Amino acid sequence: MGSTGVRIAIDAMGGDHAPAEIVAGAVRAGEELGVTVLLVGDPQQIEAALPPKTNLAQVEIVPAEEAIAMDEEPLNAVRRKRKASINVAMDLVKQQQADAVFSAGHSGAAMASALLRLGRLPGIDRPAIGTVFPTIKAGKPVLILDVGANVDCRPKFLEQFAVMGSAYSQYVLGTPEPKVGLLNIGEEDTKGNEVALRAHQLLKENTQISFIGNAEGRDVLSGDFDVIVCDGFVGNVLLKFAEAVGGVILQILREELPQGLHGQIGTALLKPNLKRIKQRMDHAEHGGALLLGVDGVCLIGHGSSQAPSVFNAIRMAKEAVDNQVLQRLRTQYQALERESG
Repeated sequence: MGSTGVRIAIDAMGGDHAPAEIVAGAVRAGEELGVTVLLVGDPQQIEAALPPKTNLAQVEIVPAEEAIAMDEEPLNAVRRKRKASINVAMDLVKQQQADAVFSAGHSGAAMASALLRLGRLPGIDRPAIGTVFPTIKAGKPVLILDVGANVDCRPKFLEQFAVMGSAYSQYVLGTPEPKVGLLNIGEEDTKGNEVALRAHQLLKENTQISFIGNAEGRDVLSGDFDVIVCDGFVGNVLLKFAEAVGGVILQILREELPQGLHGQIGTALLKPNLKRIKQRMDHAEHGGALLLGVDGVCLIGHGSSQAPSVFNAIRMAKEAVDNQVLQRLRTQYQALERESG
C-alpha cells in the first residue's frame, strides 16, 4: 500500500492529555507524514481541540459515545462499552476502513479490544507488546518484547515473540539479519529456570531467526542484540526502570551543566549535542509500543503521551503498514507451522 493511502484510527479520548495532545499530534502526522488520521471520540471535544488552520483533507472525525477510564477493569469495560472510542477505532481496522490503530488510553483495554475484534494471527498463542530501546550504538535500537501483555509465559510463547520481533526488526527497523537474545540471569546455556532453559533450546533450533544466546541485564543496551525476548512481568519492570533512568540522567544534565559561568557558556555551546542526547534517550521519540500477534497493526502509547509521542507513534504505525509487517508475519508463521507440523 502506498504511503499516501495510509489511514490511521486514533483513540482521541485515550490518555492523560486527551483529547488536546492526541489531536495535536495526529494533525501534525497528517500534515507531515501524508496519512489520513481518523480521530475517534466526542466530536465536540475533538473539534474544539483542532489547531487553527488544520488541513481537514487529512483529518476525519468518527463519533464514539463513550471512553474507557484508566481505573476500569479492561475486559469488562471493553465488553460493556461497545461504543467506547477504543472499540470504535478497532472496528475501523476490522472493517478495513483504517490500516492501523493508536491509543494512549488504557493499555489493557486496547489489548482486550484488539483480541476481541481483530483476533490473533494464525499460529500465535499470545500477542506481545514490543517497544524500542536506544543502545550505546547510535542508530542501532533494540526491540524488547514482551513488556507487559503476558505476565507468565510458556517457552513456546517466547519463541513466537522472537519470530515476530525478528520480522519487525528486519522489515521496519531495517536490520538485515536481526540478532535475537533471551533475557536471562547468565550468558551460559545452562542458566535460568525451566522456562528459560526450554525457551533457549527452542530458539536455538528455530531456523527462522538468528539466535545468538542469552542476554544479561547489562547486555540490553549494549547494541549487541537487535531483539530480546522475555516474559511480560520482567519486560514491564525493565521498561519502566529504563524510562526512569533516562529521565534521571536528562534531569541531572539539566541541573548540573548550567552551574557556574563556565557551565552556562558550555551549555549554550553544547545545545545541539544535548538535543541529540535527548532524542536518543527520551521514550517520547519512539512514540509507542507495538502489539504484535493480533491481526492488525496496533500501537499502544504511554498514558502521559503528548503531541510529539503521538506523532512518532503514528509514524511507527505508518512504517509498519508501508513495510507490510502484518503480511510478513503471516508468512513467517505459516512457515513455522509447516516446520513444527
